[in-house]
Amino acid sequence: MRTIKYPSRETWEQLTQRPQMDISRLTEVVQGVLDDVRQHGDEAVVRYEEKFDHVCLKSLRVSEEEMAEAETLVSDDLKEALLIAHANIHRFHSAQAFEGVRTETQLGVTCWQKSVPIERVGLYIPGGTAPLFSTVLMLATPAKIAGCKEIVLCTPPNRQGKVHPAILVAARIAGVSKIFKAGGVQAIGAMAYGTESVPKVYKIFGPGNQYVMAAKQQVSLHDAAIDMPAGPSEVCVIADATSRADFVAADLLSQAEHGTDSQAVLITTSEQLLHDVECEVSKQLEQLPRKEIARQSLDNSMMILVSSTEEAISLSNVYAPEHLIICTADYEALAAKVVNAGSVFLGQYACESAGDYASGTNHTLPTHGYALAYNGVNLDSYCRKVTFQHLTEEGIRSIGKAVEVMAENEELMGHKNAMTLRVNDVNKNQ
Repeated sequence: MRTIKYPSRETWEQLTQRPQMDISRLTEVVQGVLDDVRQHGDEAVVRYEEKFDHVCLKSLRVSEEEMAEAETLVSDDLKEALLIAHANIHRFHSAQAFEGVRTETQLGVTCWQKSVPIERVGLYIPGGTAPLFSTVLMLATPAKIAGCKEIVLCTPPNRQGKVHPAILVAARIAGVSKIFKAGGVQAIGAMAYGTESVPKVYKIFGPGNQYVMAAKQQVSLHDAAIDMPAGPSEVCVIADATSRADFVAADLLSQAEHGTDSQAVLITTSEQLLHDVECEVSKQLEQLPRKEIARQSLDNSMMILVSSTEEAISLSNVYAPEHLIICTADYEALAAKVVNAGSVFLGQYACESAGDYASGTNHTLPTHGYALAYNGVNLDSYCRKVTFQHLTEEGIRSIGKAVEVMAENEELMGHKNAMTLRVNDVNKNQ
C-alpha cells in the first residue's frame, strides 16, 4: 500500500481518483453479444455459455429436482446462517415501507403518492471466484417485501452444468420465482430482451465484472432500468490512536480479497497506528487463501496520515467510499458529518463483514465515487412512486387562474384551454 503523509487539500481530488479503466474496447464485444441474444434468444445464450463458461446446457432453467438436491448439499450450519441473515435483512428493509400522505395544497386540491412495486425484476449473481449467495438474499429479500410479482435470477453454472447449491437455497429462502443458468453479458441480454426461457424484466440488479457492468449500462439506455452504475469494490477506514491495528488490517484485507481491482484506503491521525497496520497487513495477508488477489488489490490501495479526525472525515467525503468504517474514539461525532458514503460502520466491532452478510443492511452499494449521487439498494429500489391529484370545483377556483396565466405565458394555448373550459363551467354553476 502506498503511504501518503499530510496531503494538502489541493491534492485531495487527485488523490481520491480511482484507477480509470478504458471500457471502450469492451463496447464492441458487449454489443455484439447483446445483439446476438436479442436476435437468437435461448440458442445464443446456450452458445455463449459453452464458449465462456465451458458448459453444454440442455436447459437454461434450474429444475425443481436441482432445487431439492441443493437442500441436501448445504450444511445445517450454513442454512441456519442464511436464515438468520435473511431475517435481519427482512426486518431492516420492512421498516423502510413508504406511507403516502394526502396533502391539500390549496382548498379543493388534494395530492398524494402511492408506492407501486416493479412487477418483474432481474437479479444477476456472479459465479467467478466466489459464490455470492449473500447477494441473493440482499437483492431478492427487498424485492419480495416490495411485492414484485416475478423475481428472475441468472447466475453462471459450473462446468458440470450445476449452480452452487448455496445460491439455490438462498434463492428459495428469499422467494425467487425463477432461476436460470446464464452468466456474463448473455445473462444481462436475456433479462433485458427476454428469450424463449428467460422473461424480460423491467429492472436489473446485481454486481459483476467489467463486461457485466458494461452490458448493464448499455441495456439501460433503451431496454431495462438498472440498480446503479458500479465499479470495483472499495473500503475506507478512518482510525486514530485508540483503534486496534489488527482489526483495521483485517478490514482492509477483507476488502482487498474481493478482487484484484478492489481498493482499500486507511485514513488515520496516528503515525504509530499506520506503522502497526502495515505490519499487521503483511502478517495477516499470508494467512489468506486469496492472498494473491488481495496482494494485487493492495497495489491500488493507500494509507493516508492526516492531522485530525475532522480532516479525515472531510477527506472521506471527497473520496465517497462504498464502505466507510469509522473506528475512532469520536466515531459518533464523525458519523454526524458523513455526507458521501454507501454504508457506514461505526466503532471497533462494526466490521464491513457484518453488513456484507447478516446485520440487515444491504451490501449492494454505489462504488467508484458514485456515492456522491447514488444510494445503495433499498426497498424503494424495487418500487415506483405514482402521484395522484384530485380537484373539486373549489380547487378550480383556487388554482385555475394561475394555470391559465402560466400556460398562456409559455404559449401553450391547448393547456390554457383545458383549464379555461373548467373555469367557465365552475363559474356558470355559481
